[in-house]
Amino acid sequence: MFNSPALLSYATRTRLFSTSACNRSNRAIVYSKIGRPADVLRVLNIPSLPAPSPQTVNVRFILSPINPADVNVIEGVYPSKPQPRKFPGVQDDQFVGGNEGLAEVTHVGQGVECLERGDWVVMRPSQIGTWRSCANVHKAQLLKVPRLEGLSEVNAAMMINPATAYCLLFKIVALESGEWVIQNGANSAVGQAVIQLARNAGLKTINFVRSRDNIDVVKQELEGLGATHVVTYDELVDKKAIKAKVNEWTGGQGIRLGLNCGMAGLLGHNAHLVTYGGMAKRHLCLPASFLIFKNLISSGFWLSRWYKTNAEGQVKLVEELARTMASGKFKEPKHEIVTIKKQASEKQASSEIKKVFQRITSGNVKKKVLLKVEGTDK
Repeated sequence: MFNSPALLSYATRTRLFSTSACNRSNRAIVYSKIGRPADVLRVLNIPSLPAPSPQTVNVRFILSPINPADVNVIEGVYPSKPQPRKFPGVQDDQFVGGNEGLAEVTHVGQGVECLERGDWVVMRPSQIGTWRSCANVHKAQLLKVPRLEGLSEVNAAMMINPATAYCLLFKIVALESGEWVIQNGANSAVGQAVIQLARNAGLKTINFVRSRDNIDVVKQELEGLGATHVVTYDELVDKKAIKAKVNEWTGGQGIRLGLNCGMAGLLGHNAHLVTYGGMAKRHLCLPASFLIFKNLISSGFWLSRWYKTNAEGQVKLVEELARTMASGKFKEPKHEIVTIKKQASEKQASSEIKKVFQRITSGNVKKKVLLKVEGTDK
């Protein structure tokens, strides 16, 4: 993981200002201890950024998603940990929430030639803290996103899920056009990305989702993204029937890739079962016979780990995803944007954030939530 000299130096510099002298024109969503997000998060007013030091740039965050992993980080159960920050007038160290976000370069420091004012960027290392209005960041920690016609701010802000889906589909098994992929959690952001990228590559998908009152609507939406078949988990009760149905769909062709899939019995010989999420915090159990007689390979995938060993691959992947999104072949996921207005007091803004996370952790949000944290720095 990258160190964050620019961010830490900014924190050090701001200690020199007295609380009363600071122009508290910006915002950050922070926490000082791990726990339930609705309990520990608050909105903090922070000073206006000074001019960027050499090799750094100032950025304004446009949109910053709330991902399931962000909740795990705040709860203290995620392996990637953020670095504490010092803010003037605040006694305890603070952690800035958020691992992903789209930002715009506002000011460029001496020696920065790869970026200019107005460029879109995303963060290279994890856990920089993106739930804020602005930040000073070292140039090495930023990845430029092409500002292509047709590329929306929403899609550009959410690169982690499509990047995960891309790697799952194309970096583990060499699938050929016409082959099949099976996944559960198909209505998640990653699941929807898998469906669209697979369709674009000529792959067919079998997608499992939970039963719900509006299941026909959900199926129709996923089929609209390119899902070949959408099935509920209830249909797994009759294992013989679902196996026969899958065999009919595939024409007996063995499925070689299963994603986060509890249906390993539906995979063919020499298949890969890849786990990329663990929000349910349940153990993965596989019969020994699958490993011995079907030569099933079970592995995990973590995008942060892949990025650490594929720096150049990260650049190419973001550029390719940007082109795909701009071409109209990748739809924005259902989403809502929560704006933390600069006019709101710290108390009002903190109350709004707590309500957002109460909804998210209770399961009452069925779409991606993105934060727009307003500040006065431009």
